[in-house]
Amino acid sequence: MNAASTRPLRLAYGRINQETNALSPVTTTIDDFKATHFVDVGDDLLRRCARGTPEVDGMFKNAELSGFVQRLRARSTREQLDAVAVPLLSAWAVPSGPLTRACFDALVDALCGKLAAAQAEATIDGVYLSLHGAMNVIDLSLQDGESPESEIVRRVRAVVGDALPVAVSLDLHGNLTRGLVERSTFVQAYQTNPHRDHAAVGARCADVLVDTALGRIRPVLRWRSLPMILGGGNNIDFLKPLRPIFQRMKALQKDRRVLGTSLLTVHPWNSHRELGWSTLVATDALRDDDAAFADDAADELARRAWDVRHQLPPGFASPEQAIARARRRTLLRKTGVVVLSDASDVVSAGAPGESTALLRALADAADLVSYATLRDPALVDDLWKHRQSGDVVDVTLGGKLDPSRGQPWAVRATLLHKRSAHGVGRMAVMQVASLRLVVVEGPAIAVRPLYYKQAGLNPWKADVVVVKNFFPFLLFFAPLMRDVVYVKSGGVTDFDAAFALSFHGPVHPRDKVDDWREADRRRRLHTAWGAPTMAETNATKPATQPAAETAPAAPSPSTAPVDWRTRPPAA
Repeated sequence: MNAASTRPLRLAYGRINQETNALSPVTTTIDDFKATHFVDVGDDLLRRCARGTPEVDGMFKNAELSGFVQRLRARSTREQLDAVAVPLLSAWAVPSGPLTRACFDALVDALCGKLAAAQAEATIDGVYLSLHGAMNVIDLSLQDGESPESEIVRRVRAVVGDALPVAVSLDLHGNLTRGLVERSTFVQAYQTNPHRDHAAVGARCADVLVDTALGRIRPVLRWRSLPMILGGGNNIDFLKPLRPIFQRMKALQKDRRVLGTSLLTVHPWNSHRELGWSTLVATDALRDDDAAFADDAADELARRAWDVRHQLPPGFASPEQAIARARRRTLLRKTGVVVLSDASDVVSAGAPGESTALLRALADAADLVSYATLRDPALVDDLWKHRQSGDVVDVTLGGKLDPSRGQPWAVRATLLHKRSAHGVGRMAVMQVASLRLVVVEGPAIAVRPLYYKQAGLNPWKADVVVVKNFFPFLLFFAPLMRDVVYVKSGGVTDFDAAFALSFHGPVHPRDKVDDWREADRRRRLHTAWGAPTMAETNATKPATQPAAETAPAAPSPSTAPVDWRTRPPAA
């Protein structure tokens, strides 16, 4: 039961998640969410968050929302709490170009509409939002310090007011902004890369939200922002140079004052003007007087992150160099495959997925059986309507979704067969010499062996398999991967491509930056330099009532949740 022990503790939860590549011309619409993951029926979302049920078809069995719901249920049983998980909406799209304004508004309006309906039915005591942190939206006017994710939280606050605790989880590649931190009660990012702690992050948010709503803790957030978009070597959490930082974060979390720690290494192709790595530490204000420990810890983590800025990602091979290396792996290929990451056209980082540079080189390597993929909706539609398996076709691949960067490839191929799969839609599998090419109408999100299996291909029978991914494939391909080569062929996910974006002030490594503190101060504090942020003010002063224009009608005294910022400590 809640602190008043008169009614259930009702915690609402939902997701709006998309990682944007600002350099991609392929906009994201509501149809892209519906093709990947869009659940707006409460019972369906609850079912997907149960043990043994895939939360996101084809992607995750247990992600953040499952972790949240399952932890809430476990604590309800263990502590005899009458706690209820109230499902709202879950929408997840494959990374791509910016969202249309209509798409963004439709998603947020749906989320907030369901939240308002849930609140009208019975009191809501807290809200959990699973967001990304690297979303861009066309024609969404935002002031400095704001982001699409902070706008989502702002609109949620307009429904529930400032008194309710709101917990937010982010991807490790999210961009932390002042608006997001100031409107959130608790923020927690993934602590792994490749990401494998989705459910654990959701569970942590459940713990903090429950304990905050019950008055057991009072979260306070302290953070730092660095003018830095690349660094930290290969960016893998369990390898140097980032491993010592993540180990330090885990050590900090053993302190009873600490509720969570985050290091966000950003998605460098984000168009936010204040883009950069960030650190955040959440502590319990009932144990951390004046948030001094949180402030010192956030600063320490920022210094550690800044110290690894000169360790840039390793250089990548050309297509020809990658194929030459695969040829040399003769013995290794007898027991598995060589995986080539098409690092210039990474669909899981928002690229269009239609680069032909690596495909051309693989087609010329007739001694290697290779699997690759490309997105071409128009070609797939034509082949499905007018061609049969076994037909020899003359086609032009690439250069359609992103003509300014595309390299059209005219080729004669044999249509092997057609398939369809959730998330990618219709497929046409073609053969060019020893290359098996999976052409798809949806995102060419080649991350798992399952992608090629759904296309009717057996990855174990290939010498070379191409993925459109930076990190997670390392986990999924581990059983059959004998070597991996990252390939640079020119595209919107080249690291230096991000240097073309416009930022406020210099950013490392594009520019020479000697110290991070000036940029951090500008990003965290209000424009009147030295003025305290909302979060700093709230930590030391009694809370004021929510603004009249954003606060919902006040619940009756018998059902009203207690303001988490002023609630006395639980007995």
